[in-house]
Amino acid sequence: MNIIDLGAGTPVVLIPGIQGRWEWMRPAVDALSKQCRVITFSLADEPTSGARFDESAGIWSYVQQVSDALDAKGLREAAICGVSYGGLIAASFAARHADRVSALVLASAIPPSWRPDARAEFLMRSPLLLSPLFCVGSMRMCPEIFAARGMLSGVAFTAQHVGTVLANLFSPRLMARRARMVASLDVERELGAVRCPTLVMTGESTLDRVVPIRLTRDYHRIWPHATEVVLERTGHLGLITRPDEFARLVVSFAERGDRAPARRQSAPRPAGARAAESPLVQSADNR
Repeated sequence: MNIIDLGAGTPVVLIPGIQGRWEWMRPAVDALSKQCRVITFSLADEPTSGARFDESAGIWSYVQQVSDALDAKGLREAAICGVSYGGLIAASFAARHADRVSALVLASAIPPSWRPDARAEFLMRSPLLLSPLFCVGSMRMCPEIFAARGMLSGVAFTAQHVGTVLANLFSPRLMARRARMVASLDVERELGAVRCPTLVMTGESTLDRVVPIRLTRDYHRIWPHATEVVLERTGHLGLITRPDEFARLVVSFAERGDRAPARRQSAPRPAGARAAESPLVQSADNR
């Protein structure tokens, strides 16, 4: 498997989103490598990943990839951070391998209940033919880029990111297949028994045009103990539009989880536990 391993300190595994390419997260990888040891890779069915992929296993094949990456790097455990679609992979890994998770970070993550919306369903009908529409639709991300970086810097950032995308092309067919895998994933009951330190990170509700933050906050229903943080002036792309702040939040939480005693106790949810038992909600700019 082709594994990127940079930096030193607390190990953090960073799992990419539905496009599957670690390169799209490069600003976050670079920022994390200055504060911790970051391990990442492209998803197992990407031709460049060099990993094993079993289509019949669905998302569990990506879960196995995380375990294989830890084994390859000689790590018994690490903080597991999943972004968007990668957040569901990270949560599923915690369900099956809680003893290997020192802390769990879900950034703008889709929950097990996620299903493609009407726009996604339309694009999935013919992924290759409709990929130009997907690219044009990506322009809806511009407001959050400008909110995070300002107009001039935002234009420069967009041009640079487009260059990264063109150099590391996504596969519309693989993206559509990954989206379909979610419907067959039955993991929520297993998630309910996970008790590792968990950070749920979202952008601002008006800026995330990809995964509405109400969906990411569905993890609070599953895990009332989870802590939430809002990365201000971002939407879905906070890890690359504000990578230094993203890295600070991830590493500070990972380091606390690494020191916490009995941090992975697995137990059934207490009777009467409800999502209304609100976790701590913080703003990244007002800590």
